[in-house]
Parts: sequence; structure tokens; C-alpha cells
Amino acid sequence: MPTGVDPRGPRFTAWATSAVLVAVLVTGWWPLLAAQAAVFAVGAILGPRFSPWTPVFRAVVAPRLRPTEEREDEAPLRFAQGVGLAFALAGTLGYALGAPVLGMAATALALAAAFLNAAFGFCLGCQVYLLINRLSNKEVGTAR
Repeated sequence: MPTGVDPRGPRFTAWATSAVLVAVLVTGWWPLLAAQAAVFAVGAILGPRFSPWTPVFRAVVAPRLRPTEEREDEAPLRFAQGVGLAFALAGTLGYALGAPVLGMAATALALAAAFLNAAFGFCLGCQVYLLINRLSNKEVGTAR
């Protein structure tokens, strides 16, 4: 069995996340955004294999797809979930504390990133993770 994460799983999760975030933007119901923050926290802390959406992907979506050997490293995905968590927490606080513009802006930014992954397979948080790693490796290399 190959190591790493089937990239179609996080993409499915991004579709589900996009739906949740659209619902939050339409309704302004911050408890739903707080629930999404908890989903992001699980993905960031425990990894994408433990996301609440993973069993849905495995049971409903994956059996309908062709098998793949393609795998992604888990670390960038966890970082991306952490970024999503930060935006979801900011949005939740904004809505809950009477600053709906902050709530909407943070939720919209999280939605933009989730939708990029869902629709185009472009994980913005993963790219930021890779960029940070490249920059930190260059600094370590030049410090010698």
C-alpha cells in the first residue's frame, strides 16, 4: 500500500468545506463556522486521514473512482488545514462578537482557498507551506 494521502480525498473535503462556508456566508450562522473550525482543527492536529469527511470519501466517493497510486505528503495538507482553522476562528469571533464584516471577510477568504482546491486542485495553503520550506532552507543554507 502506498504511503501518503490520496489527493482526491482532500479535494473532496475541499468541496464539502466550500459548501459549509457558502452556507455560513448566506446565513451568517457562526455556530456552523465554529463547527468547520473544529473540522479544520482535526485535520491540522491529527492529519487529513482523521478528517470527519474522510469516512464519507472512503465509503461513498472512493469506490466509484479508479484506483490511483498518486499520493501527497501529509505535512502541507496539515498546514493548509491550520491556515483554514485560523480563518475560521477569526470568522467565528467576528460573527459572534458583533463584527460581521470580519466574519464575512475571513469566511470568504477561507472559501476562496477551499474552492481553489476543490475546483482546480490547487491547494493554496500547501503552496504556502512549500514556499516557507524553500525560504527557510535557503536561509539555513546561506547562514553557514
